[in-house]
Amino acid sequence: MTEIASPPVPIRYGFLGPAGTFTEAALLSVPGAREAERVPYESVPAALDAVRRGEVAGAVVAFENSVEGAVPATLDDLSTEEPPLHIVREILLPVEFALMGRPDTALADIKTVSSHPHAYPQCRRWLAENLPDARWVAASSNADAARLVSEGVHDAALAGAFAAPFYRLTLLAQNIHDVNGAVTRFVMVVPPGPPPARTGADKTSLAVVLRDNHPGALLEILEEFAVRGVDLMRIESRPTRSKLGTYWFSIDCEGHLDDARVGEVLTGLRRVAAEVRYLGSYPRADGRAAEIRKGTSDEDFREAAEWLAGLRNR
Repeated sequence: MTEIASPPVPIRYGFLGPAGTFTEAALLSVPGAREAERVPYESVPAALDAVRRGEVAGAVVAFENSVEGAVPATLDDLSTEEPPLHIVREILLPVEFALMGRPDTALADIKTVSSHPHAYPQCRRWLAENLPDARWVAASSNADAARLVSEGVHDAALAGAFAAPFYRLTLLAQNIHDVNGAVTRFVMVVPPGPPPARTGADKTSLAVVLRDNHPGALLEILEEFAVRGVDLMRIESRPTRSKLGTYWFSIDCEGHLDDARVGEVLTGLRRVAAEVRYLGSYPRADGRAAEIRKGTSDEDFREAAEWLAGLRNR
């Protein structure tokens, strides 16, 4: 008797929901995601905890925006929560906002406008000029704001235009963002494992805690990158939450864990910092290759190691 093979179980990915968020749009750009089961979560920490529990193979979350900067919920969770998770992909998504409401809603009828807290500052000027008397109300996501409008809780929502059909809303105004060309960077996060293969156009993310606060403490961290020719692409401080005035640093640098210069940076940081959390090495979304300064290539590090070995073996 011939056994009938069971159909393959689709891979599951988490994202900040509900349906119609920019995060879901970013996830849909990942190869294979359209065929996967997509699971919405009500917050960034909930989506990341789902990865930790094994409910989903990975989750896409917003990391930073070109207008409003980093997303604290993502930085804090990835840098401090246990067990650690790794970034394996970044997605750059252009962000354009629309104002949407229930059918037959007029601008003069709008008393409340809802959105995710990162959306409101990106549309503040337009709202001040066109809806000066409307009150803004925070929602867990822009799509959730649209859902609340569809249920009659609020009058209008700020979201991507693609969210309107999900909630049977009408587009009242489009392209209402104050800054053209805004981009949000999203990341795909998975349980720890070997990083994606080095491409030559890579990025590495870290969280570093200073050993103590003394003159030059931050400089000691920065020198580990500078002397090895590793370009810092982003660095910002976040409170450790242990006591006032203590911070850890969220860092993106150019290069891959398998690059000799980046590996040397990690070992150097391990010596001088209180804690180093490796968050992953992954291809840059823009595909821009690293510029290797003379003396910092893998071959340069290898030749230097061989030279030192020769001195020891004389």
